[in-house]
Amino acid sequence: MANFNAPASIAETVISKVGVSKCKLNTWNVILLGILAGAFIAFGAELATRMGAMITFDKGISTLVFGSVFSVGLMLVVIAGAELFTGNNLMVMSVLAGKAKVGQMLGKWAIVFIANFIGSMLLVWFMYASGLVSGAVADKAVAIAQAKVGLDFMPAFFRAIMCNWLVCLAVWLAIASHDITGKIFGIFFPIMAFVASGFEHSVANMYFIPIGMFLDPAHSITWGGFFHNMIPVTIGNIVGGAGFVGTIYWFVFRKCASK
Repeated sequence: MANFNAPASIAETVISKVGVSKCKLNTWNVILLGILAGAFIAFGAELATRMGAMITFDKGISTLVFGSVFSVGLMLVVIAGAELFTGNNLMVMSVLAGKAKVGQMLGKWAIVFIANFIGSMLLVWFMYASGLVSGAVADKAVAIAQAKVGLDFMPAFFRAIMCNWLVCLAVWLAIASHDITGKIFGIFFPIMAFVASGFEHSVANMYFIPIGMFLDPAHSITWGGFFHNMIPVTIGNIVGGAGFVGTIYWFVFRKCASK
């Protein structure tokens, strides 16, 4: 017996079990799990910010470590259990297979997106109140936020496509594994790749931009800048996850999954 699930088996699991079960989740459970996911991703984001500020002797190593430690966020989501908007873009496979309705999927996406924001802001508040984001760490947080709000629509959109293409592949690889070690490795490399590459993740930005906004002494980062980033990044994340992973894999494995 193979110690991992083949791609066709992963597709069947996502279509028949994961997507369908997510559509049937109790609303309050979805809200609570969505808040947890926002907080979990924010934990990865704050750790990445700290490490990025501390490693100053080599930009390449700093970028690699920044991406590497961020991966703890999705590990917590997948292994501990939480509802993340970007990963939930794979629910489109269940809709395409006729096992879930578009309305169910969009409703869950909306609830999870808002809950992810609440969880992210909870960590923003905790980190700000803790006093841990100060000095070089605060400067790094502000610089990250300024870079994100300064992105034009199209660059943010395409960076977001590539981001969630990799995030959903990380979820896909995690489902492939039968043990926690395999899930960790399956998650680590795609997430490290997307963060170190400079791609854009909507839920991560729910932490990165507000924490920079609150710490910016010049008050140059605004909620307007937040939405300027969030709109193209959210759309791009959906295209990357639901389109380049969910839709393509449904088309390739639709006959296997329908058996």
